[in-house]
Amino acid sequence: MIPVVLASESGAAVQKWLKVIQQHFPDLDAHIFDPQAASPAPDVRAAIVWKPPAALFARYRALDLVFNMGAGVDAILRQPEIADTTRIIRLEDAGLANPMTEYVIHYLSGITRNFGAYEQHRESRLWQGAEQTPVQNCTIGVMGLGVIGARIAQALSALDYPVQGWSRSPKALPAIRSFHGEDQFAAFLASSQFLINVLPLTDQTRDILNRDTLGHLPKGAVLMNIGRGEHLVEADLIALLDAGHLSQAVLDVAREEPLPADHAFWTHPAITLTPHISGPTNHYLAIRQIRDKLQNALQGKPISGEVFRKTGY
Repeated sequence: MIPVVLASESGAAVQKWLKVIQQHFPDLDAHIFDPQAASPAPDVRAAIVWKPPAALFARYRALDLVFNMGAGVDAILRQPEIADTTRIIRLEDAGLANPMTEYVIHYLSGITRNFGAYEQHRESRLWQGAEQTPVQNCTIGVMGLGVIGARIAQALSALDYPVQGWSRSPKALPAIRSFHGEDQFAAFLASSQFLINVLPLTDQTRDILNRDTLGHLPKGAVLMNIGRGEHLVEADLIALLDAGHLSQAVLDVAREEPLPADHAFWTHPAITLTPHISGPTNHYLAIRQIRDKLQNALQGKPISGEVFRKTGY
């Protein structure tokens, strides 16, 4: 059996992981991190985590591998106690891409087909169609063309939306117009009527959605942020919505979660909010992927999904 430690900001989350491991992966000898324990469990060289406490890395200095139960690893990279030799491995999809694609299509089609109008019509007992925007007239810009961003871009392209993507380095996807690097960022934004952010959070991408960048979008553009709350300068978004430069925003993430009760996002008429639910992790698929990667690593085989600390992904 392979000993692993489980750690998260959520006690309910680690209990779910432990249950899945006990039911489906008996070759993993898992226990939940206990910060009150006098000493670490012996021989633990791997951890499965999501927003883990700093005490984990202070306790387990000899960790070889840290597997993140999600795509974003920013919470791990901020840990000062993690050893330089510890390899950080992120999930590659594990069931995230399809739900996030569904989320995007749900809200995007709601806007382009004007479904909100029918709720108003219902209140007035009005049996009447509403004006719709042909998909061919809606250029979608996807920020981030990793596994999830590429899936979203290709799904929207299959629905005949004109789709373009922007990434730090060049990417080539069939039927997707690709932009890359800082030199092409402004041109990408200027032609994106719907901007969907799925970038990883790094030092370079923090606050990337701000008054200047969002100001490059066409007047009346829509922002959808399903990346990280720290990508967005929230006051700048509200200012651009109030000025009419942006028409709507769909936000699944916020800088502070849960969102404070007095936050302006709750009551802004042009903002749609969801509580970080666009891409729920499939625990079975995630742990199966982690188990396979862990076995390969212990056998000296190459594994994919390793995070480069300098780039943050």
